[in-house]
Amino acid sequence: MFEVVVDKDKCVGDEECVAACPAQVFEMEDGKAEVVEPDECLGCETCVEVCPEDAITVTEM
Repeated sequence: MFEVVVDKDKCVGDEECVAACPAQVFEMEDGKAEVVEPDECLGCETCVEVCPEDAITVTEM
């Protein structure tokens, strides 16, 4: 299981994580990425790689 956290202060709402995530963990809410399916995270860290603002962290629990 993985914990996915989006730093709302850093997120610029470019939707890169939403488009890149193979498990559809994210949705956009109020112009920011929101983790809506945390249990679906595969731990691949694709979201971390595509985020230009380093706003996402994925930690194995």
